[in-house]
Amino acid sequence: MNFMIGFSNLDSLICLCGARNRFGALAFAGGEGGRPAYTAEDLARAVKAVKITGDKNAEIKSLIADSRRVAPSSAFFAVSGFTTDGNIFVEEAAHRGAIAVVSEKPCPKYFPAAWIQVESMPAALPAAAKSFYASPDESLKTFGVTGTNGKTSVTWMLQAILNASGQKCGVIGTIHYDLGGRCLPASRTTPDALELHAMLSQMRNCSCKAAAMEISSHAIAQKRAYGVHLDCACFLNLTQDHMDYHKTMESYFETKASMFTGGLGSLPKNAVINFDDPYGRRIAERLDPSVRLASFGIESADAQIRAENLKLLPGLSEFELVWPGGRAKASIKMPGHYNVSNALAALAMTYASGGDVGRAVEALKNFRGVPGRMQKVSGPADFDIFVDYAHTDDALKNGLSMLRKVVKNRLLVVFGCGGKRDRSKRAKMTKVVQEYADIAWATSDNPRGEPIARIFGDMKEGVVDPARIAFVEDRRRAINLAIDCAAKGDCILIAGKGHETFQELGDTIIPFDDKRVAEELLNLKGLV
Repeated sequence: MNFMIGFSNLDSLICLCGARNRFGALAFAGGEGGRPAYTAEDLARAVKAVKITGDKNAEIKSLIADSRRVAPSSAFFAVSGFTTDGNIFVEEAAHRGAIAVVSEKPCPKYFPAAWIQVESMPAALPAAAKSFYASPDESLKTFGVTGTNGKTSVTWMLQAILNASGQKCGVIGTIHYDLGGRCLPASRTTPDALELHAMLSQMRNCSCKAAAMEISSHAIAQKRAYGVHLDCACFLNLTQDHMDYHKTMESYFETKASMFTGGLGSLPKNAVINFDDPYGRRIAERLDPSVRLASFGIESADAQIRAENLKLLPGLSEFELVWPGGRAKASIKMPGHYNVSNALAALAMTYASGGDVGRAVEALKNFRGVPGRMQKVSGPADFDIFVDYAHTDDALKNGLSMLRKVVKNRLLVVFGCGGKRDRSKRAKMTKVVQEYADIAWATSDNPRGEPIARIFGDMKEGVVDPARIAFVEDRRRAINLAIDCAAKGDCILIAGKGHETFQELGDTIIPFDDKRVAEELLNLKGLV
């Protein structure tokens, strides 16, 4: 058996490890549960085919968009992606057993499987998935959360609230896909339409009553979540990110805003919006009268759900929750103003969906936090180490300003900027770190084949005091230097990767876990 040493991207790694192949198990097999066989004609009808060629009665048992995962009796979607064109692999798909191919191109001569030609593949994928999996979203109470920062924390908080109330809730997001019966590692924040509906179907089959989903701007633009009805659509915030994709902040905003105005194919029942963010107020002004608004905020006196009398402590945030139904003393075992805002978002969704807010407040008191989100590393008693996913200037500012208030001595920071991503935020991130950190080590953070010298060059444009920052290409060495530098009362923040357990270097992915690396170094130094 041959083994790959490097991987072209994360999807390839997950495919080889089995985290993506598993979706064959989620696919409907014709005749199960009393449901009639799903045929090529059914699929053609669902995607509003321009033309269907071949056996219309061919029974389809799975939907696949990756030719490497094609199994007998599957329908293969020939998607034109950023790096390759699925139409190149249609013969391979047929050879592997695909009995139908969906493509924007006409059927080749003598093609051995059914061919379904569609006008638009982005529109066909969600339509096919919704039809094949029999609209699983409509059997669940669905919550979609969007925003630059905080999506993962909010969906995890909401899951904790719903589970505590007896409503079993699945989660789809950056860290993992919790399908009710099993958790799968996440390859991206919002999966493609075929996988998203397969996951929702799995949740339904595992007796979930609700689904909390992170919905990224990429997913909205690429119609990955199109057709999914939302009981609650939640907007958290908008700060600069993904300019490599959206080009301008206004384009980025319009993409996010469309989730609240029909961009997913229908209007949400409820819109939960952060009134502390000016972009949130802009979205609120656009809402259709049929969409119920639930606003939240800390600084906004006109918000329906508010936090008052904040008391921010190391590892704990206390506040008084105010909502139309009353007041309650609330707390979360997570530090920082921004985490209070995240808690308000989860509580506002509870309120908007008709849940028991008082019970939700009690559930959050026992919430244990999110992996890689200001997560403390087990270490020496005389200085602290935290790992956090902050990878934008705003997220860094939120985290560092919070730590700055509680650190007893110096604040030390290890951070980096991702390769082949928004270059315009690199100098801003560096400037924020220089503003709050006493000493910083700039290092690699998933360079993805972009020369580290160019990444460092962009970052150096934000340097204010060269004496307080070092550029170290090797991330493990940068963490090691920070630990060596730490003294009593110091705090180290290792930012950027958070929960991630890999490092993307060129065309290769290697294991790398900031928390584990820090713990290994502490052990080697005899500090634990």
